[in-house]
Amino acid sequence: MICVSALVVNVDNTILNVALPTLVRKLHATSSGLQWIVDSYAMVFAGLLLVGGSLADRFGRRRFFFIGLTLFGGASTGAGFSGSVRFLVAWRAVMGIGAALTIPASLSIINDVFRDPTERARAIGAWAGTIGLGIAIGPIAGGLLLARFWWGSVFLVNVPIVVAGFVGALMLVPDSKNAVTGQPDPAGALLSVAGLGLLLWAIIEAPTEGWASGEVIGVGLASFVVLLAFVVSEARSRHPMLRLELFSDRRFSAAAGCESFATFGLLGALFVQTQFLQFDLGYSPLQAGLRILPIAMVLVVSAPLSPVVARLIGIKHTVAAGLAAIAGGLWQVSSVCSVATTYGDVLPGMLLLGLGAGLLLPTATNSVVGAVPQGDSGVGSASNAVALQVGGALGVAVFGSVLSTRYQDRMNVALAGRHVPVVAMHTILGSLGGALAVADRAGGATGALLARVARAAFMSGNKVALAVGGAVALVGALLALVGLPSQISRSSPGAAPATDALHRRPGP
Repeated sequence: MICVSALVVNVDNTILNVALPTLVRKLHATSSGLQWIVDSYAMVFAGLLLVGGSLADRFGRRRFFFIGLTLFGGASTGAGFSGSVRFLVAWRAVMGIGAALTIPASLSIINDVFRDPTERARAIGAWAGTIGLGIAIGPIAGGLLLARFWWGSVFLVNVPIVVAGFVGALMLVPDSKNAVTGQPDPAGALLSVAGLGLLLWAIIEAPTEGWASGEVIGVGLASFVVLLAFVVSEARSRHPMLRLELFSDRRFSAAAGCESFATFGLLGALFVQTQFLQFDLGYSPLQAGLRILPIAMVLVVSAPLSPVVARLIGIKHTVAAGLAAIAGGLWQVSSVCSVATTYGDVLPGMLLLGLGAGLLLPTATNSVVGAVPQGDSGVGSASNAVALQVGGALGVAVFGSVLSTRYQDRMNVALAGRHVPVVAMHTILGSLGGALAVADRAGGATGALLARVARAAFMSGNKVALAVGGAVALVGALLALVGLPSQISRSSPGAAPATDALHRRPGP
């Protein structure tokens, strides 16, 4: 039940991707609007995860698991019936709150139940594999739903799964807590959400506002000031939600960084590739989802094997190999990007993405969680999930922003000197989907020319975005080689304090 709940929360990172072209047509979303729909969830999820972990440790892990599931299911219903981009972004943010309470509680329950290091590694491997599977199968699930229902179904499908997870956990999952954990840290939560939100705004809105505009530069600088204030606040707080001393352990800091680099490339690539499959190749949402499926298949096979690989070559080389595979996959797809690109051209790179994610996620997760004392397992699991979500949010923002900047530059050059109405020009520059809609209305030779130029501009942006993602993944591989130890200590990451044991009680 814990893994099922983790699956549905993480499916929401990617299930929306195949619906993005539909949202362009139905809700008239621009490229920046699409990025906010995806990233509002990840931003709030990441910003509140550490608070969720500390609350679960203090007041009961199963209790907050239930609260998070309930909130997630209710917000999914609201998102499914949203009538505008603004409302959808808002409901996605509320879903992020529910996810932030559910995920750290779920992993800390696993960490509490499985005290033996070997058993814990297997359980965490299954949990991490489930998360990776959720990320990978989201597009196919979304495609199946959109083939039969309207776009809101990609959110409403969460509700019955949440109910099943709630009932199963009620019957099977024991409760536990650490009564001596510190107080919640609302100031840290506010600063983390504000800092990440400002940074994402600067990256996402830069193509529209201009990278050199005073507003973008000002907001970008403000984000760094707020994030610095967050670090200072955590260092001085008597009860920080993020214990900075954890970063002195390379098992924690280097592995968390590598996870961020990996999801940066993986989620960024899924964001742009699902649009490529539908807008450029003309596939339906279901057809596009099926063509993302190879990533899930390779991930499902490689994730259970990652502990074996880690024992043979060490966690350092396993994580580095995963990031190198992701980098290679992104560069392979980038190298073949053009208006003549076919699905077969990009398939090898997609397979490498799945292999890299499968090798890295369980190994790095076990390293991060294994570096945290048992009594702080909620904070440890939340820290792990923060690394995943921040990397993914920045990946979507950077990939989308690089693509949009290149696309808009190419379109401005192509349309220079032509008398295009202001409203039509705004729609064309807003997204490839908007340009194709204008081309369809124009019809004839003019429409065909506009569609061809827009697709070429999009693929040019796609090429640059994927190349940037590959470079970032390669930096992550180098970080793994330099920063990670060869093996995770086989000793327990920390004995559970007496209070933690005393407050464990069986489920009903």
